[in-house]
Amino acid sequence: MKLFAPIIFFISFCAFTHAQTTYWWNDAVFYEIFVRSYYDSDGNGIGDFKGLTQKLDYLNDGNDSTTSDLGVTAIWLMPITESPSYHGYSVVDYKKIEQDYGTNQDFKNFLDSAHTRGIKVIIDLVLNHTSNQHPWFIDAQTSPNATHRNWYRWSSTNPNITGPLGNKVWYSANGYYYYGLFNSGMPDLNYFNQEVKNEVANIVTYWLDTVKVDGFRLDAIKYLCEEGNVMEDAPSTFAYLKEFRALTKSINPNAMSVGEVWSTTSKVSPYATGAGMDFCFEFEIAGNIIGAINSGSPATLINEMKTVIQQSYPFLQYGTFLTNHDQQRVFSQLRNNLSKAKLAASVLLTLPGVPFIYYGEEIGMTSANDDPSKRTPMQWTSGTNAGFTTGTPWKNIPATYVDYNIEKMSTDTLSLLNWYKKLIRIRLNHPVLTKGKYYYLISANNSIYAFARNLNSSSEIIIPIHNFSGSVISNPNFYRNDFTGLAVGTYKLTDLITNNDAGQLTIASNGAINCTPNISIPAYGSVILKADKLTGINDYKQFTTFKLEQNYPNPFNPVTNINFELPSSGLVKLSVYNLLGEEIKTLINGFMEEGMHNVKFDAKDLNSGVYLYKLQSGGYTQTRKMIVIR
Repeated sequence: MKLFAPIIFFISFCAFTHAQTTYWWNDAVFYEIFVRSYYDSDGNGIGDFKGLTQKLDYLNDGNDSTTSDLGVTAIWLMPITESPSYHGYSVVDYKKIEQDYGTNQDFKNFLDSAHTRGIKVIIDLVLNHTSNQHPWFIDAQTSPNATHRNWYRWSSTNPNITGPLGNKVWYSANGYYYYGLFNSGMPDLNYFNQEVKNEVANIVTYWLDTVKVDGFRLDAIKYLCEEGNVMEDAPSTFAYLKEFRALTKSINPNAMSVGEVWSTTSKVSPYATGAGMDFCFEFEIAGNIIGAINSGSPATLINEMKTVIQQSYPFLQYGTFLTNHDQQRVFSQLRNNLSKAKLAASVLLTLPGVPFIYYGEEIGMTSANDDPSKRTPMQWTSGTNAGFTTGTPWKNIPATYVDYNIEKMSTDTLSLLNWYKKLIRIRLNHPVLTKGKYYYLISANNSIYAFARNLNSSSEIIIPIHNFSGSVISNPNFYRNDFTGLAVGTYKLTDLITNNDAGQLTIASNGAINCTPNISIPAYGSVILKADKLTGINDYKQFTTFKLEQNYPNPFNPVTNINFELPSSGLVKLSVYNLLGEEIKTLINGFMEEGMHNVKFDAKDLNSGVYLYKLQSGGYTQTRKMIVIR
């Protein structure tokens, strides 16, 4: 094996200018779904809500003890309301489920099933425009005096100007001209008309209050209002979105709104810092992740992350992703390279922010560059039509489905699918990765991107190290002389991917770090180190005594309570052993405050017999006996 010179990391703490408040979406991993392409329950070649409901256990079965499901905890549904277009972004009825997908009751059944599993659901809300077949527009084009005439923008002459995308935006109808940013089939709504805003309020109230969805993804919001020839980012757009926020939060304070502002970070951030969105998608990060992997250099991504964290957004309030329904799939952009696809997933699911996974990304689905090809049916099996339908699929499925499908990849421990499952669980099982601060690391090796994540209240540090090169890097060394912000002491390093011991990390009283972890980072690979506090200078005092009570009831079947009292705060491990001394369950392993504690232990998967439970902390141990009866 080729040996590499030690890698020196200079770690700098990112100063935050925003309050460090987080919300439920920070603890989530989102999954974007195109219902038409997910699963067909009736054999007509089109996915539907009954089919999606049948496949919920693949996404999350609601049982935290299982690992066969993907593990995502939130879903974003692309447009689901009645539309003449396959994609649904031209709406004809904002309150009626697209008939191809089923009925409103089918959707409610799906929503209930998702919520039962602990899955949040947000839906695409298309506010910028309707279909030209919407009853409002059909009426509006009939006459200048029509009831809905001023719900859209009209001109008696052709303004003959192009839009911000360089495209035609004015179209003729009955001797007049109407404005449609995207095309003639999607005329823009007029948000200077209070009647339009009132109707939107009615629609929002229906979905949040009556149906009980958990929030919205707002499409194309930078184009909502036009002021003369200012067709994007107009001041009136920001003003309206503040009204929209007040409306949604008055209905449900926990409702989430994420905005699509496909632009640079500097253009996106005002929508999240003052215009009413809870957060927006971060397109520059997405592009830079893929660009860094293809180029072998993460420099641009590292610099963008510094800007994002330090200057642009409220704490952690931005959406991270690799690609979405408007972009060529990430596996195609990475030229079907499995190692690079795994690296992309690793970066996405260890970075701060709110991660979104596009359906099929986890199994390496591919695409051409046209929009329908980016939204092909989900690949469930290697059988006919990829197991998506018993009929003729609405869109041809790439031939690669024979090898890249859920059924086949589920049984391969090294597959991309199982890599995603592992990463999602690592993220959700470690709040440091969902809500922790971000400390960037500067490496002497230009192919390395490493950073640290930490919560103020936690003695645990997570250090992801990503290798963007095609060569293995072994035993990197990193240190710094002033690690501001992390607690002084000695930390045990564990590789969360392999669960192997990776040595120790020391932070001295002056902030100096000296560490050479025992790791090997594969080509285009990642190592995620967990640093657990062991001892420390100016640390919490060690326990000299603690009280471990007998469990009650004892004997028990299947649940018992274990009570113990800590005289001071510190690291605690509570474990269950068999009579051979083999550890079979870890009930607690982390920092705990002083005082009385109660832990419920469910032994449903243990046989009848005698077991031991052991409490360890500060170099002291106590053991008690427990009896399980079936």
